[in-house]
Amino acid sequence: MDIQSFAWIGWLVLILIFVVIEMLTLDLVFLMIAVGSVGGLVSGAFGAPWWLQLLIAAALSIVLVFFIRPPLLRVLRRGGDPAKSNVAALIGMGGIVVSTVSRTTGQVKLAIGETWTSRLAQPHTGPDELVPGEHVVVVSIEGATAVVAPSPVSSGADGITERSAS
Repeated sequence: MDIQSFAWIGWLVLILIFVVIEMLTLDLVFLMIAVGSVGGLVSGAFGAPWWLQLLIAAALSIVLVFFIRPPLLRVLRRGGDPAKSNVAALIGMGGIVVSTVSRTTGQVKLAIGETWTSRLAQPHTGPDELVPGEHVVVVSIEGATAVVAPSPVSSGADGITERSAS
């Protein structure tokens, strides 16, 4: 018996190893190498010598990694969740001043019901302070502080947006 007759076992072990690594990395590189190894296994089943099996597996893996993987990744990543989350969801959100907001301190209650420490945005040209009850919009988040500016739009009690008189 020679090694050629048991090469299929080596191919199966390699395929299994590559699939397990792919499940841990989820980058599709090792999946492409595993499919290339299947090419080596199939060529061995048709009686190809070991060196030709290796060449076929390597060539197939390279072609898959460079030509199939990139479009496959684009298709998989295209369906990402378009909804904003975390800090990005707060930018542009409206709120109401709870405690007088100045350039250094204050508190606002955001539309989602959370009360945040806040301060006025620096290139602000309006009043130096916003009093409780005024509508604001979040310009940015700096740490745990919402940087706000007066809102040109206010939300009525019925939830309908209306232009303020200013």
